Amino acid sequence: MAINTEKNTYTVLFAAIMVIVVGTILAFLASALKPAIKENERFEKQQNILYAMGVNENEGEGSVNFVPTDRVEAEFHKYIKEQLVIKGDEILNNDEAYLIDMKKQLALAKKGETPELPLFIGEKDGKKFYIIPMYGKGLWDAIWGFIALDDKMTVQGVYFDHKGETPGLGANIKQRYFMDDFSGETILNGNRYSGISVVKGNNDPLNKVKDDNEIDALAGATITGNGVSAMIKETVTLYKDYLETIRTK
Repeated sequence: MAINTEKNTYTVLFAAIMVIVVGTILAFLASALKPAIKENERFEKQQNILYAMGVNENEGEGSVNFVPTDRVEAEFHKYIKEQLVIKGDEILNNDEAYLIDMKKQLALAKKGETPELPLFIGEKDGKKFYIIPMYGKGLWDAIWGFIALDDKMTVQGVYFDHKGETPGLGANIKQRYFMDDFSGETILNGNRYSGISVVKGNNDPLNKVKDDNEIDALAGATITGNGVSAMIKETVTLYKDYLETIRTK
């Protein structure tokens, strides 16, 4: 007996079967790929932390090249000597502190609860780096990154990334020329932890002045730049009690 494909019931039944089949396939793929996705996220965080402290494969003036994934885990454990979790007055060691979700911890802090704040201590060429994760909001969606400091609260390097900033404008926060401007800046204004502001028309476009707590803004990306400024300031505020314990004056 032939099936009447002209009936509405056939169309509805066919659509329902396709939804079930496609949904099942997607659920299977999501489950099967989950371990690989988690591993890639882990490698990416390790790459970003290392990049902020200057462990990367950059060439020339404009490249942004990370330690490759087949070597990043070994390099991470080579250069990152300690992973700490700051929880109120407690400072705990945690070998997987880099996996802590900063978005969730910031949400806890905003609710008045005690967050678990990860911090990484790295060493390279006899120098110590204190690398702090950051999370904030740009124009369209989330922005995040890492900032590496020395014990004088001078920036040694940064890494920024975003979820959905405008290509060629706000998305340029992850470009080398923007990130490199932060190196040498201080997060202190006197003894106050003020962070670093991304400022339009700060009269220092070449960023030669390193004690003004300012970076020249990206053209056409004022809101994203404001988001970077707010993200750094919020991060510095959260971590300042710990930073005071390691700061040399």
